[in-house]
Amino acid sequence: MSYRLYVRPQPPFAAPDVNPEAQLYSWVLLDASGDAQARGTSDPKEEIEQTLAQNDLDNVLLVGLIPGEEALFCMADIPARQTRFVHQALPYAVEEQIAQDIEGVHLALGNRTEKGFRVAAVDHGQMADWVAMFSGWAHLKLEAIYPDAGLLPITEGGWSICLDGETAMLASDQGEWLSVQARNLAMFAQTLALPPSDDVVAEVPVTVYGTQTEFEHQQADLSQLKSSGRLRVREEILELMPLELLAHAHHHHLCQPINLCQGEYTVRSRRRSFLGPWKPLIAVASVWFVIQIGVEVGMGFYHQQKADQAREEAMAIYRQAFPNDSRTHAGNVRRVVEGQLRQLQAEGPDAGFISLMKFTGEQYSKIPDASSIMFNSVNYSRNRGELVVDVRADSYNKLSTLRNGLMDRGLKAEIGSVVNEPDGARGRLTVSGG
Repeated sequence: MSYRLYVRPQPPFAAPDVNPEAQLYSWVLLDASGDAQARGTSDPKEEIEQTLAQNDLDNVLLVGLIPGEEALFCMADIPARQTRFVHQALPYAVEEQIAQDIEGVHLALGNRTEKGFRVAAVDHGQMADWVAMFSGWAHLKLEAIYPDAGLLPITEGGWSICLDGETAMLASDQGEWLSVQARNLAMFAQTLALPPSDDVVAEVPVTVYGTQTEFEHQQADLSQLKSSGRLRVREEILELMPLELLAHAHHHHLCQPINLCQGEYTVRSRRRSFLGPWKPLIAVASVWFVIQIGVEVGMGFYHQQKADQAREEAMAIYRQAFPNDSRTHAGNVRRVVEGQLRQLQAEGPDAGFISLMKFTGEQYSKIPDASSIMFNSVNYSRNRGELVVDVRADSYNKLSTLRNGLMDRGLKAEIGSVVNEPDGARGRLTVSGG
């Protein structure tokens, strides 16, 4: 059975390279089903390790939680989709949201939303200290480090708040988190009352978690939240410490945390070798592999001949379509076609006014007797990415020819509001990126 230990250091924080034994932690141990098997508050590292040893637990996954204010939440609007390009553009996308030199900040990438990528920013020096604090524990392997507020269970369409002593952790359904002084909750009432999306809502739901003692202590601030008029506040009483709420939400995927252990802080697991019991099977597999290599070599020659034949046939088809192209040959025809397709794709869904007008004008010029076609008006909608042309021709066939030519170029073209007249036809041509 696999276990996961959630550890949260308690302030004041001791320097890991000076006096690590003075640091105290709250912790909770979950089994594979998410049930808490052990817990503690204000315990040193040695006592936690001793508890695991007494229960004969080894290779337990360690999840470290740091204060939410240590990690800044950012949004990065990056159009790229490949991970390599996203990481290259990430510092430039968030540097205006960070108050220090971007070179001294560690950036951890979260999931992608409609507004862009979620990003956590942590000072490099602080991140190194946190990694050192959670590394080297007996019977434990570091799995991840999260901002604690990022593990709050999401309240759909609103905010979640957890009262934790003098601090309050907050998280929105968009994945944003922050930690504030509990006495300042009323100051955030106007911010919380703003809907997290562009939807028009009468009330914003807010779920407040805390012990009965916390609710009694913060009753005045909670009353101001309830009286704001735009918040629908629901209270959830915790029987145990807030860490168990965070562990429960993480285990059951009720939150969207960003793992800070990325890049140079990526956790490299040290696994024991499992090859011993499998050595006989490996020997058999090796013999089969040698035989398979021989078969694959023979099939390789066969498929090479088929590939040469296919290239010749593809080249013949290409010559029929582009008889004037003398630079393309069998060795680069695939690259040429892929480049043309990439160009069409780049100009497809994201085609702007200039591109759509270029394609429309190109097809217009190819129609015989194009002077009989008149563009009465041209409109472009940036939001929809559509070019709308009020066009008139001496026959509907020419309108259809113009539309079909645009569709052959990979664009989406439709003719609507067609009106047949004695001297021709007029209609509305709508062109978009496809």
